[in-house]
Amino acid sequence: MIANLPAPSAEAAAASAALTDLITREIKTHGWISFARYMELALYAPGLGYYAGGAHKFGDASSGGDFLTAPELTPLFGQALARQVAPVLAASKPYVIEAGAGSGRLAADLLLALDALGHAPEHYAILELSGELRARQATTLARHAPQFLDRVHWLDTLPETFSGCLIGNEVLDAMPTHTVCWRENGLFERGVALAENASGEQLTFAERPASQALIDAAKILPVAAPYRSEISLAVRAWVAELAQRLSQGAMILLDYGLPRRELYHPQRDGGTVRCHYRHRVHDDPFWYPGLSDITSHVDFTAVAEAGFDAGLSVLGYTSQAQFLINCGMGELLQKNGEEKVGDDETATSTPGMQSSVDSRANLRTNLRTTGAVSVLLSPNEMGELFKVIALGRGMPHPLLGFTRGDRVHAL
Repeated sequence: MIANLPAPSAEAAAASAALTDLITREIKTHGWISFARYMELALYAPGLGYYAGGAHKFGDASSGGDFLTAPELTPLFGQALARQVAPVLAASKPYVIEAGAGSGRLAADLLLALDALGHAPEHYAILELSGELRARQATTLARHAPQFLDRVHWLDTLPETFSGCLIGNEVLDAMPTHTVCWRENGLFERGVALAENASGEQLTFAERPASQALIDAAKILPVAAPYRSEISLAVRAWVAELAQRLSQGAMILLDYGLPRRELYHPQRDGGTVRCHYRHRVHDDPFWYPGLSDITSHVDFTAVAEAGFDAGLSVLGYTSQAQFLINCGMGELLQKNGEEKVGDDETATSTPGMQSSVDSRANLRTNLRTTGAVSVLLSPNEMGELFKVIALGRGMPHPLLGFTRGDRVHAL
């Protein structure tokens, strides 16, 4: 086992063994599979993949989660994002699609915040293939925003056309990616095969000459051999497909990644594939398949190109910190603190021990909120690592989230 990773339970190990058997049988049938196909099976194989099985994924370590996304840190994230979504809905239609809604926390926070802004959507669609996650999202919405449940529905596929706002928070990084190697004698794809060792068959990397699609995509990359990285054809295809279906409105995508010239920098040789398990990061995608999230950094230049080529305008690109600040995160944090102080003053007007207990509880909550916002904004945390890009059709310029610090020129 990789050092410092907690051992999985017997039940989790058994589920991983079943998924490994499925992957092994496919490799034996074809002799080799691309890493993109392996990643697809490891994350999305029905009933067994990381996102398709029953394992708890979102949350802190004490709850058994593997990682925390921004909405789980604080509802202020959704409240700030709502300030950008509201004018998009006003300029198009009151319809929101959230791709990959995770725990459902962002959906609940957005619905409540948009309602407070006077722009509650008439329909809130969630594009989610995992039955387990759909159930969790429904539970979260019933707990935090029950008054909007009748406006929420789940999609199996994208609508033929839509007008409104599509949101994707940490969706692109989990799309299957191809791993490739530039060598002096050409471009090779690094896929998955089987190797024999003392304990039997095991999954291992194996190279083949790259497909023409990968060769074509690699031509525009600033890479000199020898070099190893990833090319996500899936991200390009997904953005292009969405762009063709968006009649009016905007796509707002938040994820960790870089513009092309930084992502394929010579010092980043080795690629960006990372695995997440119990709030630990490791680099072995073959460790207990199905139990770790597998991600890679997003090429935001490719995202912008895919949207632009499909007829959309690039409405803005910046860091998550700058986007949230532009959307009033500081004001929201101050308002949150003032409300807690007001609660404390109300409590102290009531004699007895309960007022002191309430005051301490509000102080702890306020400190947690301040700490969460610091994580969202700090350049050493999510503030700089995560980026936000907006693509749209028929939208006014500039969008609120990009009024300052827009980095479209860097794409």
